[in-house]
Amino acid sequence: MKVLVPVKRVIDYNVKARVNADGSGVDLANVKMSMNPFDEIAVEEAIRLKETGKAEEVVVVSIGVKQAQETLRTALAMGADRAILVVAADDVHTDIEPLAVAKLLKAIVEEEAPGLVIAGKQAIDNDMNATGQMLAALLGWGQATFASEIAIEEGAATVTREVDGGLQTIEVRLPAIVTADLRLNEPRYASLPNIMKAKKKPLDEKTAADYGVDVSPRLRIVKTTEPVARTAGVKVADVAELVAKLKEVGAI
Repeated sequence: MKVLVPVKRVIDYNVKARVNADGSGVDLANVKMSMNPFDEIAVEEAIRLKETGKAEEVVVVSIGVKQAQETLRTALAMGADRAILVVAADDVHTDIEPLAVAKLLKAIVEEEAPGLVIAGKQAIDNDMNATGQMLAALLGWGQATFASEIAIEEGAATVTREVDGGLQTIEVRLPAIVTADLRLNEPRYASLPNIMKAKKKPLDEKTAADYGVDVSPRLRIVKTTEPVARTAGVKVADVAELVAKLKEVGAI
């Protein structure tokens, strides 16, 4: 079985994002970029499936700017076998919308014929949480989102999902789409030898036009603002003063 894993290049999660002074978007100048953490978890799960003999090949794909090659090389260093880069934008500030990404992934899936697609449940830059679901709809495949555990047996995937009420276990027939949640696994660090080997692994570069997909945006960002800063708390001397303060603000 072949496993396909989409990965996205985003601002590193350790970096505090800053908004441009004119509110046009997030400042990306000299900002460290890395693989979306949920996608990293998806790559790790695909590699584990290969290591346990459930998969024969792991293919990673990224859609965006040329610089996403670095993200794909990271996935290859972790243990993926092959990579595909779809150059769909020239400007790093251009975010390809989920529907366009899903259409491109659909074309790649039809070309690669994987038995399973594992994607991160969402990207930490736009928090859309939509690509996996849209891809499943376009392909007519079963889907299991927010996965915290995956088991592959006899042409089916048993997936434990994180839901509001706790955990839900479902079974989907393969081929299927699975989106990874935070507690699915702990991604490995790429070793130096594997980083060197990754440079020699195949990375095919294509464009959105190769797949006949229009990536023109349907959404327009009107304004981007920083979150409102939290005000400092107030120290109280005893419980009586605490109760009095709570009454003042109408909390009790």
